[in-house]
Amino acid sequence: MTLDTVGVPYAIAMHDATIPRTADASALFEPLQIGDLGLPNRIVMAPLTRCRSAPPDNTQTPLHALYYAQRASAGLIVSEATQISQEGQGYAYTPGIFNDAQVDGWKLVTDAVHNAGGRIFCQLWHVGAISHEVFHGGAKPVSSSAWTPPGHAYVANLVPGETKPPHPEARALETDEIPRLIDDYRHAARCAKAAGFDGVELHAANGYLIQQFMRSAINKRTDHYGGSLENRLRLLDDVVAALCEELPAGRVGVRLSPWSDASSKEELMTLYTAAAELISGRGLAYLHSPCPTDDAGKRIVASMRATFDGPFIANNEIEPGDAAGWLEEDRADAVAFGRMFISNPDLPARIAAGGPYTEPDKETFYGGGAEGYVDYPTLHRTRGHL
Repeated sequence: MTLDTVGVPYAIAMHDATIPRTADASALFEPLQIGDLGLPNRIVMAPLTRCRSAPPDNTQTPLHALYYAQRASAGLIVSEATQISQEGQGYAYTPGIFNDAQVDGWKLVTDAVHNAGGRIFCQLWHVGAISHEVFHGGAKPVSSSAWTPPGHAYVANLVPGETKPPHPEARALETDEIPRLIDDYRHAARCAKAAGFDGVELHAANGYLIQQFMRSAINKRTDHYGGSLENRLRLLDDVVAALCEELPAGRVGVRLSPWSDASSKEELMTLYTAAAELISGRGLAYLHSPCPTDDAGKRIVASMRATFDGPFIANNEIEPGDAAGWLEEDRADAVAFGRMFISNPDLPARIAAGGPYTEPDKETFYGGGAEGYVDYPTLHRTRGHL
């Protein structure tokens, strides 16, 4: 399989297809401006970890280029979470964006997406404590404070006999290590630019490193990165500022996730409203947030939406039939779809036509090759006949 003979023509054929729109979906097909980048529709492909990058450098290949190009009809693609450094890795076979081989691999992807008429941001990721020593040469993972996360690490075949060992205890980053960490984000942003991405999304959500600094239940630091709300938000502030020095602010998005089992709803309301205010006033591309379905969570998201001064992208398994309502009711400016994009590469066309939708095969979500990755059918092609 080569990109020239399969991937780009296939993606272009889908992107150019003319399919009547259903009336209920029309709001999703209005253009949206994020910074200086115009999106042709408001259907975003959410970041989706697939654990298929090629060893030893966790690089992207023509297979990844095909996968993303197939989905280029999204108004915007946000790449799978991509580690900013070796220290930032926490799962087997997730991609990086910090060395030349990784830049070259991602260039295959961005070229394919652009040739198919799409736009793609790179999600910059540091997992912090959600990791394992196997990714760090035997060293402990790092976090805001010494902490052992619940659950298990996904190490695949990298640890003999153990696919999902428990997370080890992470160590606290020293204060004098923080400038180096911020420089890792800077370097990753430069690498993303060199790889041809249209922008970057800072992953400050889902329990990973920046959120580990934000959460009082985890962050027990006594320096100026811990204690007060202002201090716990300082790393978020510093990293966003660093990214905006490497790229135009309008090419930088931020993902936050306003939930935690260990925090009260009142604390989360205060924290995430403050975070939304903190990143406002900079001309950022957007704020992207998964949206809790409980009433308290909805109020937090509404407060974030009202506070942030740029486009707001909502996410969290929103059904296509409900997505237009989010826009019409001014709860969001765009809607990101995750699992539906796995099994419906031409999702915008399917939404426009009112379906049908293909169900994903959960057994092929993580790891593997082409099966369950680039072989899902479109409205115009059947599975296995690319």
